[in-house]
Amino acid sequence: MKWFVALFAIMLVGCYPDRSTSSYDNVFELSNTDDDSAVVDESARNEETEARIRKRLMELEMEDEPAYHMNAGDKVEIRVYDHPDLGITTRIGPDGMVGIAFMGQVKLSGQTIAHGAESIREGLAPYVKNPVVSITVLEVQSETATIAGSCARPGVYGISNSTRLADFYAMAGSSAERLFNGVDVDVADLEHSILIRNGEILPVDFRKAIESGDALNNVRIRKGDYVFIAQRMESSVIICGEVKSPHKRLYEPGMGLIETLTAAGWMLETHWKHVIIIRDGLAHPKLYKVNVDGILAGKSRNVPLKAGDIVYVPKDDLSEFNVFVKKLLPTAQLFSLIASRAKAIGVNSSKD
Repeated sequence: MKWFVALFAIMLVGCYPDRSTSSYDNVFELSNTDDDSAVVDESARNEETEARIRKRLMELEMEDEPAYHMNAGDKVEIRVYDHPDLGITTRIGPDGMVGIAFMGQVKLSGQTIAHGAESIREGLAPYVKNPVVSITVLEVQSETATIAGSCARPGVYGISNSTRLADFYAMAGSSAERLFNGVDVDVADLEHSILIRNGEILPVDFRKAIESGDALNNVRIRKGDYVFIAQRMESSVIICGEVKSPHKRLYEPGMGLIETLTAAGWMLETHWKHVIIIRDGLAHPKLYKVNVDGILAGKSRNVPLKAGDIVYVPKDDLSEFNVFVKKLLPTAQLFSLIASRAKAIGVNSSKD
């Protein structure tokens, strides 16, 4: 069980050796349907979950713009028809009040423009015959959202009806940078960033929204939204099992399986013919069984990795991998995935 202890030691401590990267023009989702894919099996995709996410994103896009409520700091112009002496241009005070002739202090904070105008009309009615009141908001200070984490300028920013996630990210200066091995690299980890609205984490794919311009994921930012840009230092790939140097390393876009195995000193002679990639965390993982020999023979494409991937190289004895699955991934469906083709490829309980 040394591998088991080593895995968690890697997770807790971590290290970042020199990175070896490669460029992929078409980074593909792992799938055994591609003729030249090295993936020979994968966990079942949850189409119901994907449909639910898409439905929620469509609901967000179709939502009506919430009614604007005035607030402290907003600059407003109040006019009374045929009574220019009663008109004022002012900012709503920190207490939410503005001063109106005959009425004194009137609370506008928290009211819509229509309700605010009506409340002033009612207050002036005893002094002005049939008053007609209009309110124009000249400057909005209250429509704000917050962006925090690994952006260049985290803070609270004013937004409008047209502000979308990519715009909001740009307002904050996009990704922060840090020095790594003498090179400035982006800190932001878009794949693990989140958008919270009224206590709900919206199912938004930041990478699609910001890097690909996907309209469905590039949602409108609403008042009170909280955007957290995850830190790339937390994005890593773990490689463990039958390799010379199990370790945790900083994720780099375009990182491939072969380069990662190479950085780990390559596989030991005792390795099984397939490498397992565990994706999307251990709570709800997806498993992919990869034929490395097919990649090396030029029959299959190298497999691009994602941040958070665990690359596990089992021994030729499947019993150790069975223990791994039972302890860390106690799901019968996932366990059967790995064992499903063992008989077909001629693997018994002890040898390839």
